[in-house]
Amino acid sequence: MNANPRDTYLTASVSTASPTQLLVMLCERLVLDLQRASAALHNGEPSQAHQPLLHAQDIVLELNASLKADTWEGGPALASLYDYLHGELVKANLAKDLRITDFCLGIAGTLRDTWRDAALSMMSASA
Repeated sequence: MNANPRDTYLTASVSTASPTQLLVMLCERLVLDLQRASAALHNGEPSQAHQPLLHAQDIVLELNASLKADTWEGGPALASLYDYLHGELVKANLAKDLRITDFCLGIAGTLRDTWRDAALSMMSASA
């Protein structure tokens, strides 16, 4: 059976990514999920927001589970942020609330940008 080229590419991208790249990829997908959920809610299609919001919750749980909060000074604060964001995502999904979803999207965008900048700084420093 022939594999879907897109799936093959994604699998290869994930399997060859560094931990830093994986973190950025997760944050980018978190933003994408929240953009999709927001668009669905904005268009009056709350049922279409459910899956992206669930996936966003899963991503935040994974980010928090993989965080080694005790290894750096900002770790506990980041763990608290992930806990808070997860709770807000649950509320957004239960209520299908566009305001909460967009608020979460803002946080996710900031996380993505911050981790992306940190990854670029690490790459520059090692070059």
